[in-house]
Amino acid sequence: MTDAITLIAQISDLHIKAHGRLSYKKVDTHAALLRVIDTLNQLVPRPDTVVITGDLVDFGTAEEYQTLREALRHLQLPFLLMPGNHDDRQQLRAAFPEHHYLQHGETLNWQMRVNHLQLLALDSSVPHQPWGYVDDAQLQWLAEQLAREPDLPTLVLLHHPPFLSGIGHMDRQPLRNPAALAAIVGQHPQVERVLSGHLHRSVQARFAGTLACVAPGVSHQVALDLRDHGPANFVLEPPGFLLHRWQPQQGMSTHLCAIGDYPGPWPFYDAQGLID
Repeated sequence: MTDAITLIAQISDLHIKAHGRLSYKKVDTHAALLRVIDTLNQLVPRPDTVVITGDLVDFGTAEEYQTLREALRHLQLPFLLMPGNHDDRQQLRAAFPEHHYLQHGETLNWQMRVNHLQLLALDSSVPHQPWGYVDDAQLQWLAEQLAREPDLPTLVLLHHPPFLSGIGHMDRQPLRNPAALAAIVGQHPQVERVLSGHLHRSVQARFAGTLACVAPGVSHQVALDLRDHGPANFVLEPPGFLLHRWQPQQGMSTHLCAIGDYPGPWPFYDAQGLID
């Protein structure tokens, strides 16, 4: 990869259970994580880092985080961790003591520079609640970080999307103060993306003058049901992740990537150079 290009892979909603137990007696989230790790390890060019946007484990127990840690040993790329509503901050910190950016403050906000990009993570988790919130101190921290580097392309990350998806049962556990976040993001045009998880689907929306992107789940997906009172169901649609590519003068593009091995690739032309 040339120095001018920065690649950030985003995976989300791992929901790891201890010792590889199945979620909902059906979903092998541990095997799914190993599949996405294998896919990420084979990417050419290689991402500069992998961000994992929350719901790392299912119940926030020490055993689950140990299972997660053992699985992530297979990842041959640097990675950054964020909590979601299924996570426990203290157990996460204890399981990954070498991740120093997690070890300070009550909430797990952090700032990282990855080549030509700044990453600003907000901890939107609320203990024992499915919905999300970022408090005044977090918003002030975000505003200060953005003001320091007004010309540095930036990704803002939080587990809960700052918009409603139309999926009724998920919209009842949203980020509860998106307008407060929008008031800050909208003042800083260097914010290239607001990245989230939580929805277990690939969803995009305009937000505060930028693009908000939600990563799909790496194992199971939330069923696409746009009724206000549709049931809370999941489906085993193909899992995926997002790959964010930044290049100066060209800006940011985001690719939805499938996890696993599929037939191909094949050329579009036959041996005589004719289109089939």
